[in-house]
Amino acid sequence: MESESSKLLCGSSSKVETTTPITFVLLLSTFAAACGSTSYGFAVGYSSPAEAGIMDDLGLSLANYSAFSSILTLGGAIGALISGRVESIGRRVTMWLLELCFIIGWLSIIFAKNIWWLNAGRLLMGIGAGLHCYVAPIYVAEITPKNIRGGSTAAVTFTVSCAFSVMFFAGNFFTWRKLAVIGAIPCFIHVVCIFFIPESPRWLVGVGLMLLVQFGGTDGISSFAGSIFKAAGCSTGFSSTMMAMIQLPFAPSSVLLMDNTGRRPLLMVTATGACLGSFLVGLGFLFQDYQQSKELTATLVFTGILVYSACFSAGMGGTPWVIMSEIFPINIKGQGGTLVTLANWFSSWIVTFSFNFIFQWSSAGVFFVFAIFCASIVFFVAKLVPETKGRTLEEIQASMTLLQ
Repeated sequence: MESESSKLLCGSSSKVETTTPITFVLLLSTFAAACGSTSYGFAVGYSSPAEAGIMDDLGLSLANYSAFSSILTLGGAIGALISGRVESIGRRVTMWLLELCFIIGWLSIIFAKNIWWLNAGRLLMGIGAGLHCYVAPIYVAEITPKNIRGGSTAAVTFTVSCAFSVMFFAGNFFTWRKLAVIGAIPCFIHVVCIFFIPESPRWLVGVGLMLLVQFGGTDGISSFAGSIFKAAGCSTGFSSTMMAMIQLPFAPSSVLLMDNTGRRPLLMVTATGACLGSFLVGLGFLFQDYQQSKELTATLVFTGILVYSACFSAGMGGTPWVIMSEIFPINIKGQGGTLVTLANWFSSWIVTFSFNFIFQWSSAGVFFVFAIFCASIVFFVAKLVPETKGRTLEEIQASMTLLQ
């Protein structure tokens, strides 16, 4: 009887496992991984259909183009070399980083003026490919039930071949730059999907928060404040001085408010203020575009920059670092801190480098984008960031474990 019971129990358990439901999150997660494979396949398949166009337009020799084509594999070796270490930061963040490599790589090729741009972009894409080949199969294997695990993993790998074929086919109809634009499309889809698939909330609170803060425009504004004020018709010297002075009383207020109001309220309120400040600046430049009152533009831009600076000093700038220091457990605090710091500086570089180009394209648009990112911080914190005020590190770790 006991033996029969055991068999029945084993059979019942086995049946439950084989009928594990296929949820929307599972499908979305697999689709996200497939988008990563599509990025990889497009990168591999790009060099052949683009060869004639690139060599003619940029005057490359056969040796130059051979180096460009083959450097993808060198990047792949680099990506493979670091994949084990990078993967420890979490599957989602690793996928986000590899797509960042693909996106920057494609952009470098799209706007390439010489062989150096091409090689730099191709090398970055190779690094992304090396990371993808490691993390994608592991991620899919971890999230899928065992009865469909093999097929799901194989399907993601099969996507590489499909993407390779699509790139060859598209090469018959598009120039090499437009072909690169097509290659970048799945990268952006993947980046969006990553925000909706499951992963440890520790990394999302640390890295995601830091990225949103940086893309909120702080370094772009601080690095080019003089140019912004000048474009708005403000007195550069006076406005820059006021921008610096207003931060003096608000910076120490963050020290007082951090433990009194809590991390979450402080960050949400100051991010809302920064959003308002960015919106005012964007509105001022929008009026300028429509040739409205110059005084109105100058007033709005000046006021908006001061509001933004005050809010950033009062909490939006320092609070993410406090949260980061509290949410990572001891055993990964070094890795977590390294990753968040890297994300901070790298995203800062992106914003600082691209600001003038985007500002020339649309002076109002760039600040409306900053306002959107600042608003995103509010929703991000409300939904995902735990309150750490007045809690021991052990209590914080316990609450984070429940979220996973």
